[in-house]
Amino acid sequence: MKTFYVTTPIYYVNSLPHLGHLYTMIVADAVARRKRQQGIETFFLTGTDEHGIAIERAAERNHRTPKEQADYVVGYYKKMTDAFGLDTAHGGYDIFMRTTAPFHYAGVSEFWRRMAKAKTPKGREALYKGHYEGWFCAACAAYKAEDEYAPPANAGEPPTCLIHETKLDRVSEESYFFRLSDYDEALLGLYESRPDFVQPEARRNEVRSFVRGGLQDLSVSRVNTSVRWGIPVPGDPQHTMYVWFEALTNYITAIGFGNEQQQRAVGFEKFWPALHLVGKDILRFHAVYWPAFLMAAGVEQPRAIVAHGMWVDPDGRKMSKTLGNTIELDLLNKYFSIDAIRYFCLREMVFGQDGRFGYEALIDRANSDLASGLGNLSSRTLTMIQRYCAGRVPSGNISEEARLSAKRAGVDSDAATISSVVEHARDEVIRHFDNFAFSRALEEAWAIVAHVDKMISEAKPWGLAKDESQTQTLGAVLYRAAEALRWLCVLLYPVMPNSTSGIYQQLGLIGDPSRLDPARLKWGELAEGTQIGEVQPLFPRIDKVRTMAQIIGERGGFGVDTTEVDVAPDSGAGSSPTVREGVQQASEDDAVKNESGDGLIDITDFAKVELRVGEVLTAERIPKADKLLLITADIGEEKPRQILAGIAQYYEPEQLIGRKIVVVANLKPRKLRGYESQGMLLAASVGEEGKPVIATFAEDVPNGARLK
Repeated sequence: MKTFYVTTPIYYVNSLPHLGHLYTMIVADAVARRKRQQGIETFFLTGTDEHGIAIERAAERNHRTPKEQADYVVGYYKKMTDAFGLDTAHGGYDIFMRTTAPFHYAGVSEFWRRMAKAKTPKGREALYKGHYEGWFCAACAAYKAEDEYAPPANAGEPPTCLIHETKLDRVSEESYFFRLSDYDEALLGLYESRPDFVQPEARRNEVRSFVRGGLQDLSVSRVNTSVRWGIPVPGDPQHTMYVWFEALTNYITAIGFGNEQQQRAVGFEKFWPALHLVGKDILRFHAVYWPAFLMAAGVEQPRAIVAHGMWVDPDGRKMSKTLGNTIELDLLNKYFSIDAIRYFCLREMVFGQDGRFGYEALIDRANSDLASGLGNLSSRTLTMIQRYCAGRVPSGNISEEARLSAKRAGVDSDAATISSVVEHARDEVIRHFDNFAFSRALEEAWAIVAHVDKMISEAKPWGLAKDESQTQTLGAVLYRAAEALRWLCVLLYPVMPNSTSGIYQQLGLIGDPSRLDPARLKWGELAEGTQIGEVQPLFPRIDKVRTMAQIIGERGGFGVDTTEVDVAPDSGAGSSPTVREGVQQASEDDAVKNESGDGLIDITDFAKVELRVGEVLTAERIPKADKLLLITADIGEEKPRQILAGIAQYYEPEQLIGRKIVVVANLKPRKLRGYESQGMLLAASVGEEGKPVIATFAEDVPNGARLK
C-alpha cells in the first residue's frame, strides 16, 4: 500500500503560537486529507522544539523550570489545534511531536553516533572538535554571519539580530563541528538531479546561490555550562547538542529511527521519506543543513522541502507585537468559522509568496465566496428541491418529447455541457492542488459555483415550477445543480472538511467526502429519489461593521489597519436614507404628523398607505451591497414589482422564494445602487440590533389582497 508522510516544522516553545504556525498546519492538514482521499496511508506530524538557551531564558523570566515552560506552551498548542480542528480527534495530525520525549533522545543519539563515524565526500571526518567564537541569536537558535546582524549603535554593545531585533550573544567556547564545507558539491548535485527537491523554484534558486557562495563548518554543540537544557552528546556529556541539529532529527525519530517504541508504532521504513512544509525563514536549515546531515548519517533524503511565504498586514508590513498588527488566534477562533479561516488562508496567499491578512479582508472573502457563493448555491438548490420536488433528488433526464419545452426555457436537454465544464474544472483543481497552487485550485472550484449559479438564474426554476409542461426541465436543472454540489463537496473537502461534510449530508448522502477520490468521480452518480436532509445555512453572512467594531474593541484599536478602523457602515443604498440597520425605513419627509405635533394620525392618513399581499417570485443579491436583496413580487398586477430590501444579512435569497409578504404599493419609485425599487417590504425591527423579521401570514391569502 502507498504511504505518504507530511510534516510541519516543530515550533519553538519560548513563545505562544501565532498565525504563521496555524497557516503551516492548515496547509499540511489539507495536503494530508487530500492524500487520504486517494486511499494513501498518510502520517502527519507537527509538534514542538523544546530545548535550547531561549527556552531556559523564557522559563527563567516566567519563574518556571524549562520543562514547565515547555509543558505550558504545549498545552496552549494542544488547545489551539483542538479549537481549529487540526488535532487527531478532528482528523488532523497523527503525532504531536515533542523533543523532550525519551524515544527522541534515543533516536538523536543514534543519529549522532552514525555521523561521528562518517567520512565527508572529501574523505575527512564529518564531526570534529574545535573552538567556536562568534555571535549567536537565542531567539533564532542560530549562529549569525556578519551579513545577518546589524552593527551596534554604540561601541562596545553587541550587534542586533535582523530578524528578531534582539541583542546577540557572544560565544567563545569549545564545540563539536559538522564539516559542512565538504558537502557543497554533493548538495549542488542533489539540487541538480532533483529539481523538485526544493520548491518553489525561486526558493530552489535561493538555496543554490547560498551553497555556491561557499559553506562554513557548522557548530553543532554547546558546552553544558552555557546550555544545560538539551540532549547530551553521546560519549561526551560535557556538551549538549545544538538545538537545530537535534530538532531536525525529530522528523525521523518520530517514526522510529533509532528507537524501538516509534518503530513499532509507526515504522521508519514504512513512511520515510517525508514532505517537509516550512516557512521561507527557516529554509536554509531544512534545505542545506538537514540534507547534509542525512548524507553523513547515510539516511535517504526527504521527498521535498516546500517553502511558503510570510503573512504581512494589509499595508504590507511585517506582523509584530511592537507594531500591534498581529492576528490574534483567539479572536480568529471567536469570530470566524474554522472553514472560513482555512478557505481564506489557502485562497488569499499565492503559495510561496507573502500574503496579506486582515480581519476585514477575511470578512469580505467569507461573505462573497462562501455566504453568497458556495453557501448560497447549496441553500437555494436544496431549498428548491425541498419545495418543488417533495424533498427528493429529481431525475436529471429530459425525454425526447420534453426537449422542445426545455429548449424554449433555455435549458440544454443534454447534460454533457455542464458535465464537461465540471470535469475540466475538477482536473484543474487536482492539478493545482497537487502542485501546492491552492489559490489557483480554489479559483477553478469557484468557476463551477459561478457556472451553476448562472444556469439556475437563467433557467428560473421558480418559474418552471408553475408550468406542468416543464416538470422534466425543472428536474434536470435541479439535478445538475445537486450533482455539481456533490462534486464540490469532494473537491473542497481537504480545504473545508466541516462545511463540505455538512452539504454532503444535506444532499442525503451516506458517509462523508473524506475517503472519496475526486479523480474517480463520475457525472450522474447522484441517485434519483435520494431524500435530502434538513436544509441549513452553513455560511451565515458576517456583519462587517459590527464584527470589526467588536474586534477593534477587544484589541483596543491598537495597531489596527486604517482600512479596518475607518470602515463605514454599508447602508446598501449609498446616500439614500431609506435603508438603515438592514431594514427599510421611511425618511423624515415621508413621516406624516398632525398639526399638534404629537405624532398621531387619523384614519384618513392611514388610508393613504396602500398595503398589498405579494408573493416573492425571485430574490438575488446586489453586487457590492452587503445588505440589499433585489426581489420581484407578484402583488396581483399585470407585471411583478421589483423591490429592494435591506435584509440580505438575515435572509438568504432562496429562503424568500414563494413566501407571502406585505408590500407598500403606493410609494414613489426610488433608485438604489442603480436599481429601481417599486415599493417597500414590511418587516418588524427586533432587538437592539434591529434585526428584521418579515411580516407574513398564517393563512393563505391571494396575491394583491389589500390590508385594511
